[in-house]
Amino acid sequence: MGRIFGTDGARGVANSELTCELATEIGRAAAAVLARHCHERPKFLIGMDTRISSRMLEAALISGLCSVGADVVSLGVVPTPAVAYLVGAYKADAGVMISASHNTFEYNGIKLFSSSGYKLSDSIEEEIEAIILDGAAAPELKTGKDIGRVYRCDTAVDDYIDHIISTADVRFDSMKVALDCANGSSSVTAEKLFSKLGAECLVINAQPDGININHNCGSTHLSALSEFVVANGCDVGFAFDGDADRCLAIDSDGNEVDGDKLIAVISAEMKRNNTLKNDTAVITVMSNIGFWKFCDKNGIKAVKTAVGDRYVLEEMLKSGYNIGGEQSGHIIFLDYATTGDGQLTAVQTLCTMKKRGESLKKLAEIMTCYPQTLVNIRVTPEGKAALSSDEAVKAAIAEAEEKLCSDGRVLVRVSGTEPLIRVMLEGPEKAIIDRLAGDIAAVIKERLGSDEN
Repeated sequence: MGRIFGTDGARGVANSELTCELATEIGRAAAAVLARHCHERPKFLIGMDTRISSRMLEAALISGLCSVGADVVSLGVVPTPAVAYLVGAYKADAGVMISASHNTFEYNGIKLFSSSGYKLSDSIEEEIEAIILDGAAAPELKTGKDIGRVYRCDTAVDDYIDHIISTADVRFDSMKVALDCANGSSSVTAEKLFSKLGAECLVINAQPDGININHNCGSTHLSALSEFVVANGCDVGFAFDGDADRCLAIDSDGNEVDGDKLIAVISAEMKRNNTLKNDTAVITVMSNIGFWKFCDKNGIKAVKTAVGDRYVLEEMLKSGYNIGGEQSGHIIFLDYATTGDGQLTAVQTLCTMKKRGESLKKLAEIMTCYPQTLVNIRVTPEGKAALSSDEAVKAAIAEAEEKLCSDGRVLVRVSGTEPLIRVMLEGPEKAIIDRLAGDIAAVIKERLGSDEN
């Protein structure tokens, strides 16, 4: 993991860990590194989510970029995948998204995309970090006519919506769809997008005020959407996160359909249509054992990566696969997008429902989930670093693995985006894995935990 950039960009508490000064330095360093591949002055797109700190950080980033001669196009509030798509569509040299995704409002983050719309490679991020932290090849500050210019783009939302609509080969007339926008980026796109495809849209949590993003709503808090879907007789509900690169679903009976099941439903349809490249779906180590059993029954190969949609994407690009993602709802459709896209996931799910003539509940029966429990423990930075070497923690993990034998698994890892260690257990009996997860978590908290636990 990088010194500034984690698995999904730079992230921290805005104006404390992620300061305006750091944002300015990231802008300068990113422009310097990426300008090496430009014949003219580089052009950066900047989008943001609805956090109170996003405009502040945008101003700091713009200052940094322009100070070293880069031009900036401000897209305003848009989903993260809109930035990734529009970099190519607008022939820009790079894109920046200001967002902390599913985190609460006090956090923010900076994600960088290359001219091809993909997140920057580890090696390029390391070059940027070296300029900021080590003073390597400090960028030259421009003066006079060489200072970068700033432009505003008013077509970004509509251009992105039109792109997502182009991926649908059926309309959604007669479908009643609930949309939870998490008071985030999809607040400016979702209703218009799904209405244009013919769906009757019922929208909740689409009144962002700068501090209510992800607050008891969206893909990390599904209970409100579940109740809403049932109460209003909806065919399906979709919950996005703050920057709309994730999507989880709710079926008509109020049951959660997670990323694993969505990938199963859609990849099975792709295989039926002979569009599933190499008959393979890419998943992560967090995916449920039930996904592997689904693959075995349906002639689909599952390829496993580390947690993080960037690692899923790397495997997809390397081996030529066209669907992959995470249980958390980051799903990548490489035929249409270069990054996870929650609204694209929802569109492809609705297309499958429409073409199969079946409810999401029925379609999701293609995969049976094993009981799974996840415990997050807040730790210090030193605690994260010590996870792999702490003998007491290793002993607690080994004891749990011995008790589960071959009937389940234990996965303990550090979060790439938050000051957390995540303990995930899976097995046939929920009570047993809950108890074992609690035992491991107690040891981690005692040995590595922060005072905020």
